[in-house]
Amino acid sequence: MERRKGLFIRCGIVGTYYSRTGRTTLSGCSASEGRFNTAHELDKAKVVNSYDIEDLGDKVAFCRCWKSKKFPYCDGTHNAHNKLTGDNLGPVCLSRKESTA
Repeated sequence: MERRKGLFIRCGIVGTYYSRTGRTTLSGCSASEGRFNTAHELDKAKVVNSYDIEDLGDKVAFCRCWKSKKFPYCDGTHNAHNKLTGDNLGPVCLSRKESTA
């Protein structure tokens, strides 16, 4: 069996896939190989987190790599991925502006 390596882009994140048959799905990988979320709320069809902005502190960082032990908050786990792959993935950071009124 021939083994091929390729790239796929999903939700603005670039990843790699390996194909043993040379045939791949549109995303470049099978459902199990292409899964980003391997630990959080796997029983749900879609993971959606909603927060009231008033309930957040002055600064908050949300995870985008799905590997954080504090998910949905970032704990810096993406740094190991970035070092290994050369990627530049980071969190979504929100900060509260002081009112000028």
